[in-house]
Amino acid sequence: MKKIIDDPATVVADSLAGLAAAHADLVRVEYEPNIVVRADSPARGVSVISGGGSGHEPLHVGFVGPGMLHGAVPGAVFTSPTPDAVQAAISATTGEAGALLVVKNYTGDVLNFETAAELASAEGLDVRTVVIDDDVAVADSTFTAGRRGVGGTVLLEKIAGAAAERGDDLDTVEAVARSVVERVRSIGVALTAPTVPHVGEPSFELGAGEVEFGIGIHGEPGRERIEVEPASALVERMVAAVADDFPLERGDDVLLFTNSMGGSPLLEVYLAHGIAERLLADRGVNVVRRLVGPYITSLEMQGISLTILRLDERLTELWDAPVKTPALRWGM
Repeated sequence: MKKIIDDPATVVADSLAGLAAAHADLVRVEYEPNIVVRADSPARGVSVISGGGSGHEPLHVGFVGPGMLHGAVPGAVFTSPTPDAVQAAISATTGEAGALLVVKNYTGDVLNFETAAELASAEGLDVRTVVIDDDVAVADSTFTAGRRGVGGTVLLEKIAGAAAERGDDLDTVEAVARSVVERVRSIGVALTAPTVPHVGEPSFELGAGEVEFGIGIHGEPGRERIEVEPASALVERMVAAVADDFPLERGDDVLLFTNSMGGSPLLEVYLAHGIAERLLADRGVNVVRRLVGPYITSLEMQGISLTILRLDERLTELWDAPVKTPALRWGM
């Protein structure tokens, strides 16, 4: 294993120290338990909090800041944060307006965030959870009952955060978040496996000529293993999997998010994005908003994911709203 780390046991805390040094104007990091909150916490209105295992950066810690998250809770690599850490983030960011917890559909995440929400509610805070399950690859997986939460999480955090930023109440922020969950779908592929630092070896094996189609963000198995094929054929397979799951209709306006899983360079990611745009246009689907880059990763895994969000006027306005975080920013 070759990685730029000191000690696998402290890699998350060491990385958070670097995040704090680089973005002291935006975030504050607290340790034991590890949480990342806005520099100006607590929130004046509704607080939006998310989190999960580390190793997916910039998700979630890179999305803390005006227009997006108020707090993020990073667990150990590929490991859910504990309820006390989630509760610490709630306490640090949440006032009378309450909080919305954005939770990816993994068994540990759901259990621990819901436990923290119950503990906070017992203290008189109005805390609610929204679970995202946008992965169309499989019905159940290694760490989930039901579909996994993947790339749509980025879009959900941005849109829910924008609703909170403009002063919407908790009922409205929650309704907006649930609308995103209903309207977003994703699929991912892997060319190589990630290596978890404290494990020291790849999390699965892929032959030189194999692609894992429908990979999870922790290296969970997908739908099938296929032979390596040209980008046009692979992206066509991905677009069909997502578009047919809705199904998308001619005239739909969508946001297309083409993501690197960490190891695939932007040269390839932009190439794939261009193919996806053309294929959606051939279906009569209008790509009116775009996001391209490594925004939800799986350590150094080579691969990409595609996420499609069906937009309406309200969601488009919230996507366009200003945001200023370490990893995503425009309009400020």
